[in-house]
Amino acid sequence: MRTGPHNALTDVPGLRVGHASAPGAGARSGVTVVVAPPDGAVGGVDVRGAPQGTRETDLLDPVRTVQRVHAVVLTGGGAYGLAAVDGVMQRLEEAAAGFAVPGGVVPIVPAATVPDLGRGGGPGSRPDGPTGAAAFDAAADGAVAQGSVGAGTGAVAGGLPGGVGTASAILDDGSVVAALVVVDSVGSAVDPVSRTLHGARAGLPGEFADPVVDQPEPPPPAAGPATTLAVVATDVTLDKAGCARLATMGHDGLTRALAPSETASDDAVVFGLSVATRPAPAPLAFGTLHAAAADVVSRAVAHALLAAHTVPAVGGAVSD
Repeated sequence: MRTGPHNALTDVPGLRVGHASAPGAGARSGVTVVVAPPDGAVGGVDVRGAPQGTRETDLLDPVRTVQRVHAVVLTGGGAYGLAAVDGVMQRLEEAAAGFAVPGGVVPIVPAATVPDLGRGGGPGSRPDGPTGAAAFDAAADGAVAQGSVGAGTGAVAGGLPGGVGTASAILDDGSVVAALVVVDSVGSAVDPVSRTLHGARAGLPGEFADPVVDQPEPPPPAAGPATTLAVVATDVTLDKAGCARLATMGHDGLTRALAPSETASDDAVVFGLSVATRPAPAPLAFGTLHAAAADVVSRAVAHALLAAHTVPAVGGAVSD
């Protein structure tokens, strides 16, 4: 097993990732968009807790008619930030990408939010439709910016800077599994004694040369809502139920990388995607795929913390 060329979600063929910042002076919020191939990707989801805002997640239930999604939006701004989806849908409609209906298409764009309100800027400093469109326009299939960018701009993990992280793995049969996370959690990604990152334990050889977070001990995180978001994707063919199972394994990766995980104040939404360009795995190969899915999420959490900017604890003034 090895990392892909970018060690990122974009190592899954056909996926693109773009970030954009929320408008307003001092804003500490933004949008991250995962754009699927033109014909979409099979999608599933596993929602834990009571997240501050989701959109179109019901469509990912295996019993629903719609089979493919055309983008996934991860956004700050709490429920207000779901407005960013409108800009992404507009861009997809312009490209004629969507679920066919009489007279046109309806792009299928599931979304989930990070509750970063009040962490910087004024009351209106949150993502909107143009922010979503800007993130879509910035989407590319190369290296992915990590840390305090996009939906992770104002994220905080256990009182330390949270943010965006990503990782990938190429399995022995050549298939790819990768993840992108937005780490915003009450639980910490750092061992309190060694100051090493929990998620680095899943690292591939040479991936984490120095997994120590070189920052002073943070104060205890303030009570309040937190939501970690993730997208786990593969190029092997999965149905919607299989994508939901991939998302469930992503939650296992979060549990390994954040401690404590999924507390009463912690919510988590994990999307699973399949671009379906490789055959479905043999029954016994699912275990390898699922284990790798959990590992890439853990590794992505570690990369997010290593790349994040300096952000004080929740409730403090935020600065770069």
